[in-house]
Amino acid sequence: MSKISKVAKAVKKLDTGGVIRAIVRSGQAAPGPPLGPILGQKGIPIGAFCKDFNEKTKDLKEGIPLPVKINVKSDRTYDLKIGQPTVSYFLKQAAGIEKGAGKTGHEIAGMVTVRAVYEIALVKSQDDSIKLRDTSMLNVVKSIIGSARSLGIKVTGVMMLKIQLCITGINNVNKNTLQ
Repeated sequence: MSKISKVAKAVKKLDTGGVIRAIVRSGQAAPGPPLGPILGQKGIPIGAFCKDFNEKTKDLKEGIPLPVKINVKSDRTYDLKIGQPTVSYFLKQAAGIEKGAGKTGHEIAGMVTVRAVYEIALVKSQDDSIKLRDTSMLNVVKSIIGSARSLGIKVTGVMMLKIQLCITGINNVNKNTLQ
């Protein structure tokens, strides 16, 4: 074994830090796959993590998919940051469907109003990732409309959205902005 490969092995053993991103259902963290093996590779005690996550999400309705960011420290401890539910979860709940369309663009799995999209945007605009990017409300709404289309969910009442955006102070909305 060469000196370089020995050094590389030593560095790999010492480097246990990193970030793990996953989507975990509230109240349902379990030591099994897919979460268990990922945490085990980083040296995080899986049982303690599951207990910690389930304790932090006990006030939420069980089964809501939550984005989780786990900062793994070099001493094998971790910081757990739990985000808000995913946009697809909110859209499926608003449309009253279990899953999206099988053939996007050819099937309509459900329908949501622009009001529901706007309310989802208000909730998601409080998310850290959107705050860091300093994303405008118009772009958040457009992103959610795009997610709805990819799920096969039809958004109704786009003209009302333009009016609401103008009321909230976004005056640069033209007829092609949301198409």
